[in-house]
Amino acid sequence: MNSLAISLIAFGCIFGGLLLGMFLRAVLPEHHLSSESRDVVKLGTGIMATLTALVIGLLIASAKGSFDTMNKGIIQTGSKIILLDRTMAQYGPEMKEARDLLRRGVISTIKRVWPKERMERMEAKALDSRAGIETLQDKFLQLSPQNEAQRWLHSRALQLSGQMAEERWLLFEQVGQSSFPMPFFVILVSWLVVIFFSFGLFSPRNTTVIVVLLVCALSVAGALYLIQELDRPYEGLITISSAPLRNALARLGQ
Repeated sequence: MNSLAISLIAFGCIFGGLLLGMFLRAVLPEHHLSSESRDVVKLGTGIMATLTALVIGLLIASAKGSFDTMNKGIIQTGSKIILLDRTMAQYGPEMKEARDLLRRGVISTIKRVWPKERMERMEAKALDSRAGIETLQDKFLQLSPQNEAQRWLHSRALQLSGQMAEERWLLFEQVGQSSFPMPFFVILVSWLVVIFFSFGLFSPRNTTVIVVLLVCALSVAGALYLIQELDRPYEGLITISSAPLRNALARLGQ
C-alpha cells in the first residue's frame, strides 16, 4: 500500500472519529457532558495528545535522518564509481572490458532503482548483458599486475569494488521496504481517532469548528504522509535523486 493510500485511510478514520463525537454529543444525556466529565476527558486526551505529538515528532526526525543517510550513500557511491573508473584507466588497456562492465552496471542500477526514469536507447540495450559488481571483481581477479604501480591500482580497484558491492546490496534491500511496521501506524492512528473523537464530543456544531478540525485532521494525515514518503525514498513524490549516479555515468570512459 502506497503512502497516499495510507494517509487517506488515516484521514478518513480520524475525521470519522470527529463526526462520531459530534453525533454522540447530540444523543448523550446531559450529565455525560457536565464540566466534571469535560475535565476528566480533557485530562486523558491531553496525555494522549502529548504522547502522539512526541511519537510523530520522533518518527519524522527518524525518517528524515534515514532519508539523508541514504541520499549521502548515493552521492558517495557516485564518487566511488568515478574513482574506480579512473583507477582502471590508470591501470592500462587491460581494464577496458572491466570499464565497460562498470558502465553497464551503473545503467542497470539506475534502471532497477528508478525504473520510471528514461535511459538512452543504446544504454538500455546494455541491460541485456550480465553486468554486476561480482562480474567486475571476477575480471579484476583474472588480471596479473606486471609492476608495483599496477599491483597498487589492482588492490585499490578491488577495495573500491568491494565497498560498492556492499552499498549496492544495501541499496536494493531498502527499495520498497519500510522501517515502520503497519501495526505501529494502526496504534498511532487509533490514538488520533480518540483525540479527535473527544474534540467532536465537546465542540459546538457549527461550520467554523468543523472546518478548523477538518484542517487539523488534514495536517495530521499530512504528517503521516510525510513520514511514509521519507521512509520510502525510492518511490512516491519525495524521492532520492539518481543525479549522482547519472553524473558518474556521464564521466565514465573519459
